[in-house]
Amino acid sequence: MISAAALAALLVFAAAASAQSDSVAPPVVSRDQPNTTASSAPIPRTADGKPDLTGVWDIPYVPDMSRGIGPLPYTAWGEENFKSYDPAKFDYTAHCLPAGLTRQMNTPMPLEIFQSPKRVAILFEAWSTFIVIPTDGRDHPKDPDPTWMGNSVGAWDGDTLVVDSIGFNDKTRLDTLGHPHSDQLHVIERFSRADATHLAYEVTVDDPKAYTKPFTNKRAFTLKPKWELMEYSCEENNKEITEHLVK
Repeated sequence: MISAAALAALLVFAAAASAQSDSVAPPVVSRDQPNTTASSAPIPRTADGKPDLTGVWDIPYVPDMSRGIGPLPYTAWGEENFKSYDPAKFDYTAHCLPAGLTRQMNTPMPLEIFQSPKRVAILFEAWSTFIVIPTDGRDHPKDPDPTWMGNSVGAWDGDTLVVDSIGFNDKTRLDTLGHPHSDQLHVIERFSRADATHLAYEVTVDDPKAYTKPFTNKRAFTLKPKWELMEYSCEENNKEITEHLVK
């Protein structure tokens, strides 16, 4: 059975080996090709004056959300849950189940953002998942159904898009290392254009069942104007499942 480390290696290999086709120029563009957009260029804005987050973004691999933070502030439940987790016995993503919001944001495969005045959509290449974020002032449903990616609503705080997400099930992990969360998970993400080619990303995890206090992780996404998202099929030729069923 594949381990979390092996799965992570496969994801890194897929990201490095994949190529993107340029929608304007016929030649294939490698994902390792330097960005030709100057960071000093003006930050693009939409017609309503908001920073334009639209585009395909290369996101860094973050297998361990505690890196740079130090030991996470576990509750007794959270610490025991983490100690008992063994991805060698079962890793839900190896069974092609959705990674979950925070782990999805930590996966080294690109995402694409579409922005309009009343909503923002994020498409993830990995696991072919997506989230739709209303920015029209609505609140969360009173009793949201627990889902893999949660229920998200957004609002602009100046030039920063703040995304508030609740309504998660407890079937996922925060990252590849397996830091836990419960169905009380509350995630707050902040997206802002650092410059013309980088998107500053900040995520705060608040889960009173798993952690004694919220903690925050920061990173930067890089714009890849010549990339296109590629088809991702976890189910096809999934040897982890096939070999397990044969046994």
